[in-house]
Order: sequence, then structure tokens, then C-alpha cells
Amino acid sequence: MVVTSATKNSDDYDRASELKAFDESKAGVKGLVDAGVSIVPRMFIQEPDNLRTCNNAQLITPVIDLHGMDGDPVPRMEIVEMVREASETWGFFSVVNHGIPESVLEEMMDGTRRFNEQDNEVKKKYYSRDLSRNVIYNSNFNLYESKSANWRDTLYCVMSPHPLNPQELPATCRDILMEYKEQIMRLGYKLLELMSEALGLNTNHLKDMDCGEGLLILCHYYPACPQPELTMGSSRHSDNDFLTILLQDQIGGLQVLYQNQWVDVPPVPGALVINVGDVLQLVTNRRFKSVEHRVVANGRGPRISVASFFSTPRLPFSKSYGPIKELLSEQNPPKLRETTDRIHQK
Repeated sequence: MVVTSATKNSDDYDRASELKAFDESKAGVKGLVDAGVSIVPRMFIQEPDNLRTCNNAQLITPVIDLHGMDGDPVPRMEIVEMVREASETWGFFSVVNHGIPESVLEEMMDGTRRFNEQDNEVKKKYYSRDLSRNVIYNSNFNLYESKSANWRDTLYCVMSPHPLNPQELPATCRDILMEYKEQIMRLGYKLLELMSEALGLNTNHLKDMDCGEGLLILCHYYPACPQPELTMGSSRHSDNDFLTILLQDQIGGLQVLYQNQWVDVPPVPGALVINVGDVLQLVTNRRFKSVEHRVVANGRGPRISVASFFSTPRLPFSKSYGPIKELLSEQNPPKLRETTDRIHQK
């Protein structure tokens, strides 16, 4: 693989050629690391403003214990209130006692690692930039559009609403992806119920809007970076979906923008991270917040995470979404226009 280590201000830098060589290798960022790269190629170098760190160690993202959400109404009401407050202020929170066995979480992480660390000749069979396919592997969905690439490889799996033939999935993680899909959709529906109640709506309101019908699972692999101060694992972005559920390992690196400060979302053993997406912010008329977040690069690794996006990009019709009418009034008119839900990969 031909890559350049030209400095940021070099006049002889040919970005198009570097991107093409990287993409055609079909080896991803892991291929660079395996080749012994000790200097981050220029295509990954971020502008200084994108790398700024103003972390406030005193701020801690909420952690919500879901134990009791299906039992006595009193603890459920307390959980609903915590979900409401977190969704309205942070847009991010972690959940424990969510009902997914720890063994399933660990196997999902192991499956992601197995896929990425298998022989590249096997892995590259899935390499593609055709997002109409159900299962693809590549590095940076927007490689040719972004100003700087991220230090990350991804396995992309469209699990719902249309039934996926398990044979389309890589053998290294096929069984666990099918199991994880069932578990994560069950949890997603429960979270949508809690959020509906937090909005003062019927328990099934968000589910009846098809907010939980579509599921896209992204298995991210962030190799150790030789110069983590120069690049990002994932650039700042918000999620253009209803809801995202993130499984992350213990290396850390996820940060959320809160009150114009980047705040770490530290890994909590057994926990899952939940964040409000752009479309949920829209339908709640900005009552729930979709906030920007990012992943910093790390000298340790690989970091592994699995992001589950609830959206409707594959439904057989174009569905429009706007602020829920029951949430509107003269004092609270629509703040956002109706739009069609389509997830954007970043």
C-alpha cells in the first residue's frame, strides 16, 4: 500500500492518489498498522480546531439503572424521570441492568475483533462502498468527501426491517450478530417506551411511529495509533436516526459536547451508552437533544465498539417525520420542519 507521510503544508501532496491507494488496498487502517506505519499519513491529519480538548473532568454523563422498569410502577416512574432529564439535558446516558446478558456483550466484542483480525484475503471479500448492500466492510464511509479520514475500520450490517439472510454475514461473527440483533431490538423497544412516557405520551407512541423498525449495526475497530494527537477515531458528528445504543470496550475515547465542552463518556462495565438522534430531536420538537460527539484516537488498542442505529432508511416507502402534534401548543409551536428520515454515515 502506498501512503504518504508528507507534512501538512507540503506542496507536492497528492491527496487523491493517497486516498485511491488506501481504498484499493482494501486493508483499512489495520493494514497500515500491520505494515508498521509509525507516522500518521497525511490523509488522516485533522485541523487543529478539530483536535481541541477542553474536557471538564467534573462533569459526568448520567448512568441510569433500569432494574425494575418492568415491575412495580413506582421504580418505573423514577426511571422514566431519569430518562427524561438525561434526554432533555445531555442527550446521552448509560444504562445498567438493561437485560442483555454480559456473555452476549462480550461475544459481540469478540466477534468484531475476530472479523477484523482474520486474514485480509478473507476480510476484503466484504470490502465495498456500495451502501445498497446489506453487509459491507470498509474504512470511512465518506472517505472521498471528508477533509480528513478517521483512524477506524467498520463492518456495516443492515439487520432490519427486512429479514437478513444470515449467510450474508461473515462467519466469524454471524451467530452473535443474529443474537445481538434480537437482544438490542428488545432493549430498543423498551427504551422507546420509557421515552414515550417521559414525553407524557402513550407508552407505545414512539413504537407506533416505527421508530424501532429499522436497525443498522456498525462494528467499529480502532487500531492503536502511532500519533493519536494528530487524528481522530471518529470526527465530531450527531446521529441522524431516532436512537443509538453503543457497546464499547474499556479503552475509552468517546466524548460528548456538553455546554461547549468535550466531556468523556467513561466505559462502565456491563453498561450500554444511549444517545438521542437527530430524528428523535425533530419529533420531540427539540425537547430531547441530539448532541455532537466524537471518538479520540488512542495509542492503545485496538478499541472496539458496536453501534446500533434505530432508523427507517430501508422501509419500502418514504416516510416523513415532524414534531409530534400532542407536544405542540401555542406556547410550544413547531421549531423544526417535517423531513424524511435517512441516516447519514459519518
